[in-house]
Amino acid sequence: MSLHRARSQEDMTTFALAALVLIMIPGPDQALITRSALTGGRAGGLLTMVGGVLGLAVHASAAALGLSALLLASATAFTVMKVVGAIYLLWLGIQTLRAAVHSRRGASDTSATAAPMRRRPYLRQGFLSNALNPKVALFFVTFLPQFLATDGPAPWAQALLLSMIFAVLYLSWFTLYVLVVEQVGRLLQRPRVKATIERVTGLLLVGLAVRLATAHQSG
Repeated sequence: MSLHRARSQEDMTTFALAALVLIMIPGPDQALITRSALTGGRAGGLLTMVGGVLGLAVHASAAALGLSALLLASATAFTVMKVVGAIYLLWLGIQTLRAAVHSRRGASDTSATAAPMRRRPYLRQGFLSNALNPKVALFFVTFLPQFLATDGPAPWAQALLLSMIFAVLYLSWFTLYVLVVEQVGRLLQRPRVKATIERVTGLLLVGLAVRLATAHQSG
């Protein structure tokens, strides 16, 4: 029993390290959270992060129940989900590029102080970005099973445990990230700097939308 426990702990550590590296790699989540932190401050960034984790929870639960495998087995379902997710990322990218134009003109500061922040859009953006991304479903279907022990508890229980570890790491990393963005917020809120970041973020979102739209089901 001690050997099994040691192997299980080693697998957990390996999974946690691999998951943390994957979370830290720049992608849609980081782009969206950066965008939200610039427009809505700490609250905006954290709300987008919470939305992102809720979107991950959809795929994690589906993977544990075997639904994601069925989704990925259907070419039609995969294509529909891929196109919808790509269109959504493209829309966010265009919105961010438009915001960069306003920031460069210095108009964003006055509009941000004049209108109160609405929280739902930030939460919704984070949620939809992950919930509509079939690549997230693919991750949970292909990555998690590599760390499931055949002689351990029920696979679905192990999958949920690993998903919880992934969620904790996700929340920890992006909370730290939002706090760092907030600390340098004054620099980032300068019209020229903010416009540059928004332009890069917008282009990244557009590029990710194109990449998602051209993704193959076997990927």
